[in-house]
Amino acid sequence: MRSSLPWAIIAAFLGFVIWRNGRNSRNILVPTPDLPDGYYAEGPHKKHCTIIRDTPSDSMNYCEDAAFWERVDGSGAVFDKVMLLSCDPSRKSWNTVMGPLSDPSSRGALWIYDIANADAQPQQITLEGYPEGHDFHPLGLDIYPSQPNEPYSNLFVVNHARHNSTIEQFTALVASAQPRKLVAPNALALTSPTSFYLTHDHRFTRRLPGVLGKTLPVIESILALPLAWVTHVTLTDTDATTTTTTTTTTVPPLQPATTTHTEIVASRIPFPNGVAISPDGTQVAIASTTLGEILFYTRDIATQALSLRARVPTPFAPDNIMFDERGSLIVAGHPYFQALVAVAANSTGARAPSWVVSITPSPTPPGAGAETDAWDVGVPVPASRKVPRVPGYEMRTLYQSDGSEFSSSSTALRDARTGMLYVVGLYQGGMMVCSPMKLGISW
Repeated sequence: MRSSLPWAIIAAFLGFVIWRNGRNSRNILVPTPDLPDGYYAEGPHKKHCTIIRDTPSDSMNYCEDAAFWERVDGSGAVFDKVMLLSCDPSRKSWNTVMGPLSDPSSRGALWIYDIANADAQPQQITLEGYPEGHDFHPLGLDIYPSQPNEPYSNLFVVNHARHNSTIEQFTALVASAQPRKLVAPNALALTSPTSFYLTHDHRFTRRLPGVLGKTLPVIESILALPLAWVTHVTLTDTDATTTTTTTTTTVPPLQPATTTHTEIVASRIPFPNGVAISPDGTQVAIASTTLGEILFYTRDIATQALSLRARVPTPFAPDNIMFDERGSLIVAGHPYFQALVAVAANSTGARAPSWVVSITPSPTPPGAGAETDAWDVGVPVPASRKVPRVPGYEMRTLYQSDGSEFSSSSTALRDARTGMLYVVGLYQGGMMVCSPMKLGISW
């Protein structure tokens, strides 16, 4: 059953509340009619961007997250990598964040895509031996790089199953971790093969019984209440024995993992969503969807403690985030929240815009970085029109669409070596690949 208060009204009221509080994120609730059909920073959209699908089944749809799976040599240099995607075609019937919670019976899936092969098609990963009665609705995911002489990696996936959310570990076995403070898990970033930062996007969830589940999460969102948090989780008893890097992953039946330590490392965040660790390990970025901000933290590598360093507003509601190899944070999100809600509700003619930016730390000399300085220029809708500049951080638009070319961008990855941009959408079929060089030309 749908909530009696339409989400469009909720989103509008949320805009008023944020405006009243002087938050930059009010921009995410104001339509931007001049967004282009499709804009790509490195060249004409039609020549440089294409939608990749799994033909002929065309079942790789509604992908929420993606990550590069890297193989490194003895010096730590990456010599090969593929892309993993977390998709759930049944998202419009089972979505524990936005709703509805009507039918959890269909399963989502994980996919693998060989980014080095121009002719490759995405392949669904088959989880042989995965318990038949165990739901699989994947959301955030992250995977640890394959080390020399260790071709197997630990993959962790947030799973929004019907009764409760779990963290699924895939290596030689599958484990379901349920730490005490695991309430509304959303995204994760690995700090070792068996530990990770984990965002919890709400304090109150739609899983609460009766009217509580229909009202408390909405109130938390409407008032942008800073009730959510980020934890660091360490697991044991998760040793690998066998696995594969192909489209088939062999796993024995579900077994419980042991949670040895769960600690809150960042708190009082409205709707913490994506989380990412910088290449040198010294910074952690967290996306606050409700406030339209990226929170940058200084990380103590020894203790995993986080200290807030800066807040960088984004011209949209940020979803998932990922650092590229050169230290730029790639952020995908939703510039018009009401449109996303309308798409989720199957409203006729609805389409959700997409926006992707890079945020690069850059020392700013004294007196520079004034709001009057030109930045993010040459873009149909520059970020400078929506949010102020933050000294020490350079924002650049990589992709924009009004939803007609690509809808509901939720995650974007950029390969710093090739410049290739990969984007998936929460309610978009397939994934988009944009190349700095014209498509069809190999590197």
